[in-house]
Amino acid sequence: MPTATTTNSDATVRGPSGGLPVGTLVAGCFAVCLAQIALAMPATLNGLFQEDLHPVGSQLTWISDAFLLPVTVLELTFGVLGDLFGRKRLLVGGGALLVVGEVVAAASNGIHLLWVGQIIAGLGAAALFPTSLAVIAAGTHTTRDRARAITMWAAALSSGGFVAPVLGGITGTYGSWRWAFVVVAGLALVSTLLSQLTAQNSSAPEGRSLDLAGQITIGVGLFALLYAVIQGPADGWTATPVVIAYVVAAVFIGLFLVAERRAVSPLLRLDLFTNRAFAVASFVAVVGMFAFLGTAYATSIRLGPIQHQSPLRGSFAFVLLNSAALLLMPLVSRLLERVSARWVLGSGLALMAAGDFVAATLSVDDRALTSLILPLGLVGIGFALTVSSITATAVNTVEVHYAGMASASTSLLRDFGFTLGPAVIGAVALSHAADEFNRKLAASGLGAQVKAAAGQVAAEGGPLAVNSVPPASPPGGAAPLALEALGNGYTIGYVVCGIAALACCLLSLVALRGRSGEEQAMAGIAGEEEHAAA
Repeated sequence: MPTATTTNSDATVRGPSGGLPVGTLVAGCFAVCLAQIALAMPATLNGLFQEDLHPVGSQLTWISDAFLLPVTVLELTFGVLGDLFGRKRLLVGGGALLVVGEVVAAASNGIHLLWVGQIIAGLGAAALFPTSLAVIAAGTHTTRDRARAITMWAAALSSGGFVAPVLGGITGTYGSWRWAFVVVAGLALVSTLLSQLTAQNSSAPEGRSLDLAGQITIGVGLFALLYAVIQGPADGWTATPVVIAYVVAAVFIGLFLVAERRAVSPLLRLDLFTNRAFAVASFVAVVGMFAFLGTAYATSIRLGPIQHQSPLRGSFAFVLLNSAALLLMPLVSRLLERVSARWVLGSGLALMAAGDFVAATLSVDDRALTSLILPLGLVGIGFALTVSSITATAVNTVEVHYAGMASASTSLLRDFGFTLGPAVIGAVALSHAADEFNRKLAASGLGAQVKAAAGQVAAEGGPLAVNSVPPASPPGGAAPLALEALGNGYTIGYVVCGIAALACCLLSLVALRGRSGEEQAMAGIAGEEEHAAA
């Protein structure tokens, strides 16, 4: 069996098992934490973006998705680049790109330059997400070590999810949303230096190639699909550009499958999906993470543009959603070692579903942060169990030689789900809110001048714009109707997330039952343990 190559000159300090160097573990965890901070930061600032930049239609959604788009499209490519040319280079280069992107975003004076900065930063994160996992997975060779390392990596990823809103809340409340990007740029610089000084290089070039046909087809296909999903709610699902994008996506994703079947050295081995555990983990990575970030996005809109609470108060919700992975890290690590993945994954998804259904019962007039503790706490604990078990199941199903490929595919599917979350939940919630608002506005007893003014504002920016106008202005009389419509719309968003999580829970419990699912999940490292024992 071909094996991954490792360069020991960059780091000599080893972990307790004598395998993964401590410096590599620290650099990898810091890199994924940084990438998640950069990913989550815009969601915490949606209220300030609405007030300062006045985005219309899907422009607010595109601030987050401009970052997520290159992450999703290019993670497979960066996976193979790390295998071929060394993962340390990608850790350093990804951090440097994040520095540039965050500086451009901080310097932007309009929505379009902010998008450019987000795209550049997204390129850096596209390198960091799969590479940080691959460099850790490549250095672990036993069930126990890999479970612990992956749990720490997942905890670092989740930590970024609650560090981001705290940073955004402090800078947004006491300074400007631009300072949030400056802080992230500083952290990216630290990550770049840390990777350069402490990370151990590793690669697995045997049997890997650039696979240009695969890279081009999957890049075009995913870009077209995400464009259609994001832009569809604004332009209309039957609009010509949206329909063309769906057709292009279908054609190029089909071409990708053909190219990978014929490639001598494919970008993604399609036979990995014949492994039941890997296939289930892949599906749950998309739909489960859609449910999680859809919940986070709905909460950010509820607290920011709808209720107009400060970013610092809004950060409380994100701490609830993401801190559990760090607090429960020892427990999750033990569960991954001793309990069937079926029960860990199923329990996590069940808790996420329960939290979403509880969140759907909250009134939009309820501004108390204590009301969020139960629903978001359940979702956060569920996410801690889910993200670790998904990652461990997917990476453990393959030989260490394919750690880069498995890490890249898992990251791609997870972040594809993350990208769908804001787009789909935003589309569902806002379309329902717009229909309800227009219907209730027409049936209301408000004066003709108020109706005309509110209708004009809604035509330009939807119910969110009406909800944000000064109460004393002519359209301000319709603001309570907009508030109610938005509350009902995002209630449906929570329900959609809950149904998605529940569906994944049932699939995990059914598809991974019996010993076969467990055995498949551990097949990738069984040979390594035998070799280590010998």
